Amino acid sequence: MSEPKRGFWQRLRAGLARSSSALKATIGSIVRRRRLDQALLDELEEALILADLGVEVAQELVEGLRRERFGREVSEEEVRTLLATHIARILEPVAQPLPERPQHRPRTILVAGVNGVGKTTTIGKLAAAMRRQGKRVILAACDTFRAAAVEQLAIWGERSGCPVVTGAAGADPAGLAYEALQRARREGYDELLIDTAGRLQNRRELMEELAKIVRVLRKLDPSAPQDVLLVLDATTGQNAHSQMTIFREMVDVTGLVVTKLDGTAKGGVVVALARRFGLPVHAIGVGEDIEDLRPFDPEAFARALLGLEETVF
Repeated sequence: MSEPKRGFWQRLRAGLARSSSALKATIGSIVRRRRLDQALLDELEEALILADLGVEVAQELVEGLRRERFGREVSEEEVRTLLATHIARILEPVAQPLPERPQHRPRTILVAGVNGVGKTTTIGKLAAAMRRQGKRVILAACDTFRAAAVEQLAIWGERSGCPVVTGAAGADPAGLAYEALQRARREGYDELLIDTAGRLQNRRELMEELAKIVRVLRKLDPSAPQDVLLVLDATTGQNAHSQMTIFREMVDVTGLVVTKLDGTAKGGVVVALARRFGLPVHAIGVGEDIEDLRPFDPEAFARALLGLEETVF
């Protein structure tokens, strides 16, 4: 991940363009240089809720504006700058890179999420990033009920130079995960990334399947999986909250990856998730290219979300 900062900023701005354009236009139409009174605060709160920042975060942001500028004349850019500052503060505690775990070799990462959120693509991009760091990575295609998922992971394995452990259609996912961990240990891999099924329409079956994968992995390594990543699709907006709740009932989620921020005007959901759940946000997806899964930078994200220019130090 050695891309120059400016290149990353441009990609982030482009990826969040739909969200920032919507917020910028709405705030601009509300403010238009006027005194910050209760009516203006009420309008801003509604706009922030509609941007999927959530009621709690919207109220918190508006209260911050009230404390700092109530009764004063404000400009559109001043309001957006103040909001970005407050949003960055909310995000700072959860903006954590995927931790290094050198004491575990291989380190096992279980990746969960409903179908269509970009789980398999995320695994491929993570694997490619790890390979660039010089790590040996192996993948396990444990969504054995969808041939397309296995094929997609195989393609990403070829792109990133990582072998992929696969099984027959309908094979037991837990057994395949066990086999993958055995091979990773035997052949000295640094990282094992496990793709899983995401059939929320049958919660009980999915819960049992994920629990079984964890239980079987721990027969080989009592500490496995060391990380459980939940992939959430930003375009689902508030549905991301229910997905988070359901998956946390199934497995001990340790961190989040939020994808498809380039496809939604409601990128504020990241802020709402951070405030409600407090789990680390390891990376965000702002495009289709392999470089578009990036570590989460709270200040850059907040400023891009509000359509502000990059801070230059």
